Amino acid sequence: MFQPLSVFVGLRYVRSRQHKFFVSLITWVSLAGVSTGVAALIVVLSVMNGLGGELRTRLLSLGDHARIVQSGPAAKADSSALAVKLRALPGITGVAPYTELQALAVRAPEMYPLTLRGIEPATEAQLSDLSTLIDEGTQAALRPGSNALLLGRVLADQLGARVGAPLTIMVPVIDANGIPEPQEREFVVAGIFEAGIQDLDGTLAMANLADVRALAPQAEGVSGLRLRFTDPLAAPQIMPAVRALAGSGYLIRDWTQDNASYFRAIRIEKTMMSLILLLIVGVAASNIVAMLMMVVNDKRTDIAILRTLGASPPRVLAVFIIQGLVIGWAGVLSGVALGVVLATNVTRIVPFLERLFRFQFLDSDVYYITQLPSDPHLRDIVWIGVAALLLTLVATLYPALRASRTSPADALRYE
Repeated sequence: MFQPLSVFVGLRYVRSRQHKFFVSLITWVSLAGVSTGVAALIVVLSVMNGLGGELRTRLLSLGDHARIVQSGPAAKADSSALAVKLRALPGITGVAPYTELQALAVRAPEMYPLTLRGIEPATEAQLSDLSTLIDEGTQAALRPGSNALLLGRVLADQLGARVGAPLTIMVPVIDANGIPEPQEREFVVAGIFEAGIQDLDGTLAMANLADVRALAPQAEGVSGLRLRFTDPLAAPQIMPAVRALAGSGYLIRDWTQDNASYFRAIRIEKTMMSLILLLIVGVAASNIVAMLMMVVNDKRTDIAILRTLGASPPRVLAVFIIQGLVIGWAGVLSGVALGVVLATNVTRIVPFLERLFRFQFLDSDVYYITQLPSDPHLRDIVWIGVAALLLTLVATLYPALRASRTSPADALRYE
């Protein structure tokens, strides 16, 4: 099959077995380095995507996709008419009233601050995964007037409270004269839930909405509506319609605003890890430079003959660019294939390594997430491959330019 001269000679140099041992070694090291760097980058970014997704799932298991808040005494908030309108908006699957108070949980000798959330058990399934997160007890116990309470696992352990244990809840209230006058009431622990997030398991308690409002009608808290969307990632697109419907009398926030610090930290870590791991590909690309420089020196006579036979400098340039690209791009493609295979099988590979070496990557005594999740994104794989291809292309330019500037007379003088 007909091939251009540059392609024919470049491919012949790649397949040639007449290279010196050191040149061949560097060639394979370069290919392996590019492949390893690309694979490592894909696996690490896939794991970070998985960790971000796991964190988002846990945050939203009890958190809200959006809140419409009316500040002030909790008992005065009434948004039933607005709730009916919101349920008609596309993309919204659940709307329910809620109240939150900052309180103290007292169970001698322990005392801990908590966020007391009043919910309607009948509609809670539309807004959260609470029923699936309860380890002990039951959500059905949250009946109006029962003073039943659901505690997060960490908070329950700190207080030494189990199902059926009494717990005093104190809410700070300021009277008309500005004098603190805390209100308190005894609740009974009806259940313990575990969301797998410190901010929820260590600070959140839930009771029936009527019980929370009756605890301290004059307490300063927040009250309003909780919203759940069909797709939580579409929250920024849905919120303008929600704000337009609610008007200016409410404070409206979605989960991306409430948890921005979490995901900003993950995004920064992901960016830094990408840059650091991309240096591995850069080092491997520098090996391609060294390999091609030695090939150019070894092939000075061949270059001079090609030039004498009429090959132009651009054609000689293309010969060595093609040789470098074949080696570099073979490394990139093998790295992408290896990275995708590893990334899609992380949940199988990690347990195998843990059994083989008898250690645990994520100790359950330290981390909430004990398994490495993986979520390969096509966008990440594409940009990693393109970046690696460009790096290998850049690596071939200097040696190829040196080859194209070889003088035939100088190269053949002592031949």
